[in-house]
Amino acid sequence: MSEAPPSAPPAPHAPLWRLILEALRGGHHDYTALALNRAVLLLAVPMVLEMSMESLFAVVDVYWVSRLGADAVAVVGLTESLMSLVYAVAIGISFAATAIVARRIGEKNPTQAAHAAGQILVLGTLIASGLGLGLGWFAPDILRLMGATDAVVTLGSGYAQVMLGGNITVFLIFLINAVFRGAGDAVIAMRTLWLANALNIVLDPCFIFGSGPFPEMGVTGAAVATNVGRGIGVCYQLWHLTGQPGRIRLGWRDLLPQPEVLGTILRTSGNGIAQLLIATTSWVGLFKIMAPFGSTVLAGYTVAIRVVIFALMPAWGLANAGATLVGQNLGAGRPDRAEESVRIAVRFNVAFLGLVGVVFVALAHPIVAFFTTEPEVLHHGTRALWIVSLAFPLYAAGMCLEGAFNGAGDTWTPTRLNFFCFWLGQVPLAWLLAQPAGLGPTGVYIAVPVSFSVLTLWSYALFRGGKWKQQKV
Repeated sequence: MSEAPPSAPPAPHAPLWRLILEALRGGHHDYTALALNRAVLLLAVPMVLEMSMESLFAVVDVYWVSRLGADAVAVVGLTESLMSLVYAVAIGISFAATAIVARRIGEKNPTQAAHAAGQILVLGTLIASGLGLGLGWFAPDILRLMGATDAVVTLGSGYAQVMLGGNITVFLIFLINAVFRGAGDAVIAMRTLWLANALNIVLDPCFIFGSGPFPEMGVTGAAVATNVGRGIGVCYQLWHLTGQPGRIRLGWRDLLPQPEVLGTILRTSGNGIAQLLIATTSWVGLFKIMAPFGSTVLAGYTVAIRVVIFALMPAWGLANAGATLVGQNLGAGRPDRAEESVRIAVRFNVAFLGLVGVVFVALAHPIVAFFTTEPEVLHHGTRALWIVSLAFPLYAAGMCLEGAFNGAGDTWTPTRLNFFCFWLGQVPLAWLLAQPAGLGPTGVYIAVPVSFSVLTLWSYALFRGGKWKQQKV
């Protein structure tokens, strides 16, 4: 799985299948000089497939765990809502990683890009280790605080401890893949997730049900399989960063603390982390609002959200392609290309997620039925999937617009948007609809598309203002 050498580009009007093959094969391109439609496709194809693989972790786990009953699925849902806090910190730093590395690559300065990548790796390792010790130790208590029943806490403590305590695997996968994406090495990021997912798919039923020589670990086995797969994926990433030719090549000196670079990363990451923490804690808030309605509601919502995430993650790939092009083109002094690359990504993403949304609305019941046959879980999962999928085209545009701000290093703007639309919008609206308005869980489902639609419209107004083009990193 070594990187393909640079090759002669196809003709400007090469057929789509040739561009897709070139994107999958990999190769080094100057994305600040390519035709923008072609640049977006060459980056987006591996990034979409990378994000598809990341979403498979969630779908595969819930598929096998659903065989253990509603309480087991509720365990996964509650723990995933807690893991979303870890994801928030990791993705927040990854925004800085992509923005800084892309800007240095756009400036034709790979040495400084490698320095930044080394500092990001050190910072991520330290933060993930601290989070793992704290969250892993207190995992059962945190589940109780989330409103889990005694049965769910007893069943799920092992799963939560492994997932939260071993968060360094997902943390590093996010950060290192962000470095690869910023450098334009999207194929390596894609292959990392292919490898990690293949292992997770094989190991999940082995550890859950005790196939062959593997111990039967129940729901905890899903966490073990996920961390083993991701851990091997991290080893593959490090092999490419340190031992294989590419745009980024780390040496020992890149891992020595550099206060100026660390300061830039922390400044850019701070808003990025806050941005994601606001978004993800709002999801925790939604689970907290739904917890009193019982395990069947939590299980149904968990299945629906896992399916939604499966669709949204590839869409994030297109948004990431736009973010990389924003960073590299701003570094090259081409803000006009940066803006147009986002508009192209928006068009592709709206078409993709719009189609997926139609399918989900039309086939919500059979899709959820693939994961569960329990009538109450199926009922709530179908309703949640149908309602949340209604605003997919707006989700698609919002992802690309927020990606443009983050790719430019302007992480404050999405942070402000998330604060108003989620903390002051989504969570209060969900509570009002679920409790005073008497809609129950349905009120929570309705709050999701409403808040995301407002976020997208507001993002578009700020994008058109253009202040993000002057951001320095």
